[in-house]
Amino acid sequence: MHPETAATAPTRPRFPEAFRFWLKLGFISFGGPTGQIAIMHTELVEKRRWISESRFLHALNYCMLLPGPEATQLATYIGWLLHGTWGGIVAGTLFVLPSAVLLWLLSFAYLAYGQLEWMGWIFFGLKPAVLAIVAAAVIRIGRKALKNGTMWIIAALAFVAILLRVPFPLIVGGAALAGWLGGRWRPEKFQAASGHGAASAQASVLDDHMEAPPHAVASPARTLRVLVVSLTLWWTPILLTGLMLGWKHTLVQQGVFFSKAAMVTFGGAYAVLPYVTQQAVEKYGWLSMPQMLDGLGLAETTPGPLIMVLQFVGFVGGWTHSAPFPPLLGATLGAMMTTWSTFVPCFLWIFLGAPHIEGLRGNRLLATALSAVTAAVVGVILNLAVWFGWHVLFPGNMPVNWFGVAVALMAFIGMVRWKWDIIPVVLGAGLLGVVWGWLT
Repeated sequence: MHPETAATAPTRPRFPEAFRFWLKLGFISFGGPTGQIAIMHTELVEKRRWISESRFLHALNYCMLLPGPEATQLATYIGWLLHGTWGGIVAGTLFVLPSAVLLWLLSFAYLAYGQLEWMGWIFFGLKPAVLAIVAAAVIRIGRKALKNGTMWIIAALAFVAILLRVPFPLIVGGAALAGWLGGRWRPEKFQAASGHGAASAQASVLDDHMEAPPHAVASPARTLRVLVVSLTLWWTPILLTGLMLGWKHTLVQQGVFFSKAAMVTFGGAYAVLPYVTQQAVEKYGWLSMPQMLDGLGLAETTPGPLIMVLQFVGFVGGWTHSAPFPPLLGATLGAMMTTWSTFVPCFLWIFLGAPHIEGLRGNRLLATALSAVTAAVVGVILNLAVWFGWHVLFPGNMPVNWFGVAVALMAFIGMVRWKWDIIPVVLGAGLLGVVWGWLT
């Protein structure tokens, strides 16, 4: 960033400008939650300065405590802070919508024509680029969050805990408890992450000292209104479908099952997939195990949250149990029901809880608890980066993926040293994958 740019105070984005950004984000948010959080940090904190480092981490830490896809909820939270309820709706919807449309098209192509080779080539190029994005995020967030030995220890413990398969909610809850207790006895060791360096020294639209905007102030009337509206929107399609088609119809079963999953899916997509796979394959028979694995691959080739694989489950289930509809219509309705039941609760958690979290932003004990959560998240992200890197660069019993090594190094150095933008990195890596697949 040039000095003259750094010295200029950012201006609050108008709604159309924010709309364009959230739409762009929906198309470039590859890499699962770690990659998506890294992209939002780069775009919102460092480049556009719409939100400060500490407020970004404050929002992220709250979203990490919620069930459901944390990156989607983080986008909703920041959109809501900037432009109120409609800002949150637009941010959350556009974060998911491009992926939903692309995955619908890929799901149809998969069932109608079989697997498509070129999709595998694109993903082959994207994987190492995503690895570079995640590695760069670890460095950026780690520099700001790991300020002392205590924070490093928490990050290291989280890294090891994930290796030992400790449930993600226990890791986050343990870090929060440690930070809360530490804030009472040794607050200097659990400082709230405020960051140093350029990004934190510059003014932001939503800076550290700004009071919560009027729409972010909690009240009993607002809480009741959010509950009534959100629960009505969430359950009305399910109830109407049950009344029209019967309570044992596949669409109703999908709506109820994925609504229940949305309330208990702590720890991201990888934590819930074994449970969903067992129920969808063995209990309901919506799809086969090979189809489930193929669906995961399709979801990973699209932007947006990885939990979008659930839409594929709904699509295939609606296709194979389509009566009284034609297969394509049944599949489309199944995909819509699944996506609705999975993501509408995300808006409820944000609109219901975020005003209270904003009101507690100055609370010392909450700040130290969330700082410890941030340190734990760094360890979790590092673990995911190592796991992802191992599987990308050393796939199975195959030789070293030297193509992946070259793409990952090139993307990593370009983003860290030359500040390459995410879009050309993602597009370029996908194109390189297609060229490599065509040549080999």
